[in-house]
Amino acid sequence: MAELAKLARRTFRPLLDFALPPRCPGCGAITQEPHLFCLACWRGLDFLGAPCCERCALPFEYDAGHEALCGACTTQAPAYDRLRAAVAYGDISRKVALRLKYGGRPGHAETLARLMNRHLRSGDKSILTPVPLHRWRIWRRGYNQAALIAGSLGRLSGSEVKLDLLERIKSTPPLKGKNPRQRREAVAGAFRLSDRYKEEVPGRSLILVDDVYTSGATANACANVLKRAGAARVEVLCWARVVRPGDD
Repeated sequence: MAELAKLARRTFRPLLDFALPPRCPGCGAITQEPHLFCLACWRGLDFLGAPCCERCALPFEYDAGHEALCGACTTQAPAYDRLRAAVAYGDISRKVALRLKYGGRPGHAETLARLMNRHLRSGDKSILTPVPLHRWRIWRRGYNQAALIAGSLGRLSGSEVKLDLLERIKSTPPLKGKNPRQRREAVAGAFRLSDRYKEEVPGRSLILVDDVYTSGATANACANVLKRAGAARVEVLCWARVVRPGDD
């Protein structure tokens, strides 16, 4: 069956590419393969990694050591244990995230997941789970972009995925434009652990998947729920992280 699928792809791929050529997710320019950025958009992405805060992935200008923390995490540690992001939030990363979220481009989820996958450690047995949307928002949008990304990450990495592990029980207003305190208040009590997974979370390591990390209010609210349920470790993995306040 797998050989037949490969043969079908080899046979029909040239025809499909001629009719609907793969395009850059950033600007729409024609590319050689699906999920590839054109050179200009690729150069416009600011990839994140070391040196950075071990906890929240805030970039450092110099290497301060493997377990160095930023000032904010030293003063008040977030509820999650570790965060990693593929890129910094900027013009190109924002455009791709918005096209996935509001532009009806669910295929972009795999594009994002391919670049996020490098932050998943080989052999990690953590459960991948998306930050949930409220049911009203899913009905309007048609899908949860974080769930699409988590599903793609699971296929790429072979990791276990639980798309419905967390539930959003309160519809929250958009957080854009709110200060950190207002964001925390907006998501307070908005999430809970699904009853069907109460026996699976204790002692496990989980990775929250989302598209954009801004202030950390949503990630912290979800992490608090998982920690109270007995999770041994909670990490966050996202496509883009806001690095400079006000960029969101």
